[in-house]
Amino acid sequence: MDGGDERTTDGIATVTLHRMGRPPLTERRKAAMRMEIAYEAVRLFTSKGVAATSVDEIANGVGISTRTLRRYFSTKESCVQPLLTTGLAKVTRVLGDWQPGNTISQVVDELAALDSASGSHPADLAMTLTLIRLTRTEPSLRAVWLQFQHDHEPAIAEVLAACTGKPADDLQTKIKAAIIIAALCAAAEHVAQHADDTPSGQPNTNALWTATRTALQTAAEGLEPGH
Repeated sequence: MDGGDERTTDGIATVTLHRMGRPPLTERRKAAMRMEIAYEAVRLFTSKGVAATSVDEIANGVGISTRTLRRYFSTKESCVQPLLTTGLAKVTRVLGDWQPGNTISQVVDELAALDSASGSHPADLAMTLTLIRLTRTEPSLRAVWLQFQHDHEPAIAEVLAACTGKPADDLQTKIKAAIIIAALCAAAEHVAQHADDTPSGQPNTNALWTATRTALQTAAEGLEPGH
């Protein structure tokens, strides 16, 4: 697999991969390396700032060559993408299994159960929240965050299309997908903004699921007349 193919798995293809089931060992190893690179990038961005951090420094911190790192990511900013796509893959998987009559609370409970069953480490969430906080002060990371939201709307639209029977490119389906993505990202930003109040390395997962429940519920209800 060449560098271009590897980088695509950090985008929508990653969501598709997770929906298909457990990835092969080779893919899991690559995913682990991507996450390690993402960790190092966020650590350096936090301590030095994005502008003062080089691709060489990120590669050295992980113990690989710059050339190898470039096979995974085209820019230093894109190194953080795995921290963003992992959570969305879980949301997409659960939404794809949504059965008629299920409530938003049931969906969020399934997300929490999936997160627990997957053995997600609290450090992953802590690092993701750190990254999201950085997007408030680092314009280049804010651009990555906004591009992430835009690029993954089609993945949510496909899930909605499967649930409703409408085409994924139907305008209403696209709008609903955009609303869901925006709501989830707003919830993540809210939790990240208040995460400084929790002990280091101990993110408040209850706060995350509460915010996620509120985000999905609000997205489902839409604005009431007069608002």
